[in-house]
Amino acid sequence: MAYNLNSKIRDLKPYDPILGDFPIRLDANESFLQPTDEILTKIRDAAASVVFNRYPDPFAKELCQSFADFYGVDEASVTAGNGSDELISVILGAFVMKDEAIMTLSPDFSMYRFYGHLNEVKCFEYQKKADFSIDLDELISLTKEYDIKALVFSNPCNPTGRGLKREEVRKLVASVNVLVVLDEAYMDFWDQSFIREAGNYDNLIVLRTCSKMIGMAALRLGFAVANPSITNAIRAVKSPYNVNACSQKIGSIVLKEKSWLDSGLSEIKASRKELSSMLKFLEQIYCNQIHVYDSVTNFILVRVLESRRVFEGLKKAGIVVRHMGDYIRITAGTAEENMKLIRCLKTIL
Repeated sequence: MAYNLNSKIRDLKPYDPILGDFPIRLDANESFLQPTDEILTKIRDAAASVVFNRYPDPFAKELCQSFADFYGVDEASVTAGNGSDELISVILGAFVMKDEAIMTLSPDFSMYRFYGHLNEVKCFEYQKKADFSIDLDELISLTKEYDIKALVFSNPCNPTGRGLKREEVRKLVASVNVLVVLDEAYMDFWDQSFIREAGNYDNLIVLRTCSKMIGMAALRLGFAVANPSITNAIRAVKSPYNVNACSQKIGSIVLKEKSWLDSGLSEIKASRKELSSMLKFLEQIYCNQIHVYDSVTNFILVRVLESRRVFEGLKKAGIVVRHMGDYIRITAGTAEENMKLIRCLKTIL
């Protein structure tokens, strides 16, 4: 007998990253900084100490404590995940019932809708304004109109680089009778985090990642911060051994390296500032072809005439950025990478 895939997965396509060996990768919003030799030695020693024939700590307590100490939250409010993606999937699968509704924003991180679809919930989109701003009162009203059970969005936003300030998030969370899943993947680059207030609400989960500012994308580490009731529920429904022992040990070490992380953050923000300045200079020259958006993250969104041609031209030159319809999203790189990008853009435009 023939087996037919069910309707929810039949037409799904695998995630499509840009594959290949490119000299300059500015497409995935990773950090351009490697750990110091001293930190790498600690990482090697930690990996060597792993007892490989035993399962890891199912609650990653040492890792969660390091995370809690770094961000100034209670360890009891923290759940570790195999990347934020796993936590998004777990949360939407457990906190929203089949055929109930979630709301995402547009544009925003595409995986929210993907996991919503996979968990068979209805997905409504709030369309941002032309300048990517959000009318909070309108958004609050729509969550009630559509009987939304969870509101999921990134703050600051990927891909726009804009965000809601802390007082705006406070107004939103207090005004809706839905679960708010606030993805702060890029909040290390801004000073408007709501993470320390997560425990004060019974309808809020704040997500964080080690893949951006912390520079540990290879570890696949994400965290959910919420009040004890929500935290216990997440821990109850996640996979028992979801974070491997190597990631737990290495993540715990890196999160204790505050001086290195603070120094790296300053470097990345300086790179973003310099890249933005150079792109805006190009905008003055090619004002009919590009528009550069302000950003509080480690990337910059640019609207580009003939964006596909520009994307392919950069790719041919060994530079990959993220192509997104009429836009390209560019991760801040090293000073040398940024300069090569600008020179290449000049020749393409």
